[in-house]
Amino acid sequence: MSNLETDPRESACGGLADVAAEPVNELLTGRDVVLGGPRAMRVTRTLPNRDVRMVGAWCFVDHYGPERTAMHVPPHPHTGLQTVSWLVEGEILHRDSVGSEQLIRPGQLSLMTAGRAIAHAERSPAEAVLHGVQLWVALPSSARDTAPAFEHHPALPVLTSPGVTVVVIMGELGGVTSPATIHTPLVGAEVTLEAGAATSVPLRPGFEYAALALSGTVRVGETDLSPGPLLYLGSGRSELALSAEGAGRLLLLGGEPFEERILMWWNFVGRSHEEIAEFRREWMEGEAFGTVPGAEAAPLPAPELPLTPLKARGRRR
Repeated sequence: MSNLETDPRESACGGLADVAAEPVNELLTGRDVVLGGPRAMRVTRTLPNRDVRMVGAWCFVDHYGPERTAMHVPPHPHTGLQTVSWLVEGEILHRDSVGSEQLIRPGQLSLMTAGRAIAHAERSPAEAVLHGVQLWVALPSSARDTAPAFEHHPALPVLTSPGVTVVVIMGELGGVTSPATIHTPLVGAEVTLEAGAATSVPLRPGFEYAALALSGTVRVGETDLSPGPLLYLGSGRSELALSAEGAGRLLLLGGEPFEERILMWWNFVGRSHEEIAEFRREWMEGEAFGTVPGAEAAPLPAPELPLTPLKARGRRR
């Protein structure tokens, strides 16, 4: 999914020293963002946040639905990141400039690695109930110029306990590892709890974590979490207690604190204003990103860059 804001905010991230090295329970309120055009979709964006800009290498979290709508996102570019598409309900058709065409269904991971440059488009086959998240993972310098790629994983490893199912979307959790390609130590998992269920999820003390409720209310440690805010948990935990009085579902994100400073603007992740400006120029002039076969709309134009140079400012305000 694109960041379709016509006046995107500068998002500067990075710096290990800024990360809390202890457990916290910090509710991060998201902001409503309307994604483009007369058939706009409304999403709640909780990363980047005013106070916490990244969780490990996770640098962007949009939660949308459940809502009856039609997704139509024209071709748009990405650099320096991976996009993670995860559906709870509905279907989305993905096309990209490396020739991929994939129908994404609930419980299936579609992972696009932008590397130096990729373009893609997304649409729902018909108006229907859509519910899911779009996530971005920042690529470290060692991988951000890699060749663009796409992978689809219809089956992922699962951990179970009475009334609890944990799907390991990316990385490793509880001794099982997702087949998805990662470039920094991280984890993403969906936890589904039946009414009255409880569990304890193993964590790595050196990772920082956050939780996002997708449906219902889940008790995360001592916090009751419902859809809306992102609960930032900090680091230093070896386990996380989860329970639910009614059925609930949440997304657990974590990772080794990302040491590099990055600069996010529109759909680009870079390191400097000059680099972002060059990405924009290449997109607008039809260079580097390729074309999306079968796209049903013209490519999105990039917004104008702000007059004030974009600068990295660190992970936390």
